Amino acid sequence: MNDGTEFILLLNGVFLILVIAWAAATLLRARLSPDGSNPMVENLAARIGAWWAIAAMLALAMLAGRGGVVVLFAIISFAALREFLTLTAKSYADHWALMAAFFLILPLQYFLVYMDWYRIYSVFIPVYAFLYLPVLSVLRGGPDNFLKRVSESQWALMICVYAASHVPALLSLDLAGFEGKAILLIAFLVIIVQITDVLQYVWSQLWGRHPVAPSLSASKTWEGFAGAVASGGLLGAGMWWMTPFSPLATMVLGFVITATGLFGALVMSAIKRDKGVRDWGQLVAGQGGFIDRLDGVVFAAPVFFHLVRYFWATI
Repeated sequence: MNDGTEFILLLNGVFLILVIAWAAATLLRARLSPDGSNPMVENLAARIGAWWAIAAMLALAMLAGRGGVVVLFAIISFAALREFLTLTAKSYADHWALMAAFFLILPLQYFLVYMDWYRIYSVFIPVYAFLYLPVLSVLRGGPDNFLKRVSESQWALMICVYAASHVPALLSLDLAGFEGKAILLIAFLVIIVQITDVLQYVWSQLWGRHPVAPSLSASKTWEGFAGAVASGGLLGAGMWWMTPFSPLATMVLGFVITATGLFGALVMSAIKRDKGVRDWGQLVAGQGGFIDRLDGVVFAAPVFFHLVRYFWATI
């Protein structure tokens, strides 16, 4: 089976899953929430609607090849960085730092990823941007709220740019017998995170009793978390054919991806509550912005990338 055939089969499979999910959500709304009063059903329907947009963007980018995927995530990072920094404390002294973040650090990080210069892009933001970005703010102004302003910008770069850039970085991994198929690893990551994000909510609504973080969200429970992680492992094992790994290995990766994604979403929710907002943006009606939809993927991507690179890639 050639690479093109596998990609077409993947697109058909994703389309079929989306159609089934849409049909199920439509049926549930008709029976359980005809007036839109059931929050679980309405949330599920809104999430599935967002999946269509995500799947369409990824499919178009994948058709354009590696460069298309890198450009897509650079655009997503730009939008996510804007969402994040809009909610942070800033002053006139930070203007140079903000310009550098958007128009120097972000494009350079993705250029390094595209060029597959791992030894540079793996440390560029956590080391060089971390150390030198605050210098621009120091040169432009005083120390008022300096630590808060600088740390929020550094967090934004780490989450929205550095972590997110590890999704297209998966395309550069050299895996024996898997040449030209690394695009499937991105699909593997995104599918598991997105589906288990919904399943965590469903399991919590059905069987949840003990909130993971009571002061943050009563709807996210340990029972839902355990159910989602178990589901992620089974889903990973079932999608082993999308990877060069064994079913056991993909099951373990499914566990890790799901747990990291769920904890990442919890962390991002804590930041939103701290800032007094419900959503990061308004990309999708009722579903927030880019960060709201991809927070789990962004958190899980670096962990997934480095696990695969360390244990399976030819370095």
